[in-house]
Amino acid sequence: MTTRHSRVLLAKIGLLLPRLAATSRELWDSPRLRDLYPEYLCMLHTAIRSTVPLMECALEEAGKRAGDPAADALATYLTRHIREEQGHDEWLRQDLDALGFDPREPLQRVPDAAVANLVGAQYYWIRHYHPACLLGHVAVLEGNPPSPGLVDELMRRTGYPRAGFRTLERHAALDVKHRDELLRTIDGMPLTHDLATAVGLSALHSVDAADAALRAVLASRRAPALAATRA
Repeated sequence: MTTRHSRVLLAKIGLLLPRLAATSRELWDSPRLRDLYPEYLCMLHTAIRSTVPLMECALEEAGKRAGDPAADALATYLTRHIREEQGHDEWLRQDLDALGFDPREPLQRVPDAAVANLVGAQYYWIRHYHPACLLGHVAVLEGNPPSPGLVDELMRRTGYPRAGFRTLERHAALDVKHRDELLRTIDGMPLTHDLATAVGLSALHSVDAADAALRAVLASRRAPALAATRA
């Protein structure tokens, strides 16, 4: 059962979550889904490849705050969670390869401004306010795992093989565990009122920026390059 901090955080996220859910549904229902799904994987890679570096940055900043009990609790959580998140960006490149697209594509593109906004704000809050702000971002990205039936639906709508949906399938299971672990961490931290407010601000920004990133995918008219071996 969640206590005050996590309940308040989830309530704040819930204010904007319907809009993000509607944008996700618009993507999955799009008549262009077969073209947009590889584009979605490229966008997701540009966001997910920042996950471990963001946590390492927050861990470094937490280590500078001697005598800060919130920073100490954060460091314990991050030390464990960094190990759990390593390599997830490579899953997305493997998914692209399984669909016949060049797995180098996400590394060669200029990242979209919406993703830079999503991720870049976290570096600001980590470096210039408190590294615990990152928990709001994590609560959004891991707090709403894909539904168990989504992969089967997307396979049917796109005609792509299951091997191209491994990232979604894995996160449908992993994010439930990670979400619960995060909420327990937040409820066990001695957050001041101001710091809890900042975590909530980080979360609300992440919902808004994630929605913008999905909107950029929906608006995209370019297509990822086919893998050279399959072109």
